Amino acid sequence: MISQTAFTRLMETISLPSAAGEYDRFALYCTELQEWNRRMNLTAITDDEGVAEKHFADSLLPLTMVALPAGASLVDVGSGAGFPGLPMAMARPDLRVTFLDSLQKRLTFLAQLTQKLEVPARMLHARAEDAGQDPQYREKFDIATARAVANFNTLAEYCLPLVKVGGLFLALKGAAGEEELAAAAGAITRLGGRVEATHRYALPGGDARVLIVIRKEAPTPSRYPRTAALMKKSPLT
Repeated sequence: MISQTAFTRLMETISLPSAAGEYDRFALYCTELQEWNRRMNLTAITDDEGVAEKHFADSLLPLTMVALPAGASLVDVGSGAGFPGLPMAMARPDLRVTFLDSLQKRLTFLAQLTQKLEVPARMLHARAEDAGQDPQYREKFDIATARAVANFNTLAEYCLPLVKVGGLFLALKGAAGEEELAAAAGAITRLGGRVEATHRYALPGGDARVLIVIRKEAPTPSRYPRTAALMKKSPLT
């Protein structure tokens, strides 16, 4: 992990100086990620500086742009190595986080990591399209987050069915995020959402990012989400 001084400077750069106080836990996260990644493919970014900026800072930046309600329930869809949900939970311990992933080995990593970091969290082993049709999870979360999971029209179909009416879907996207959003405008409306904001920004190293904020305004029709095969064959537009 980068030095505490460098980490503090990074958190100040992204306007989250309070997160610098969690340096020891972020350093542990980095170490565990690097060690587990030798055994299983969690991330292509493993160098200390890359993890700090392109994973931690990238995951935390949305907290500077969107006011998340205190005590909100958050489902992190396609959690992988825990981004963005785990850094958010470390910076905002009031959030009630559920990690959703289709691969049990990723959730095993997250379960052991969250225990070491003392971050209360729930692990949900399921495909997003199945969870979205399950009454136990459908429209039960205040917030859904996703980073680098799928093209936006597919991502919206994965995530919006999980969000309560009135809740938020936060999509962390790269430079092409706005192009994906334009192609998915009809899909968002069909799924009960409305684009509330689009934030264009860059990581401290210069990489372009787009945060797309969708407000859930109406219940998602019962036919959505469809199976992954149908999504691939006939993407929503």
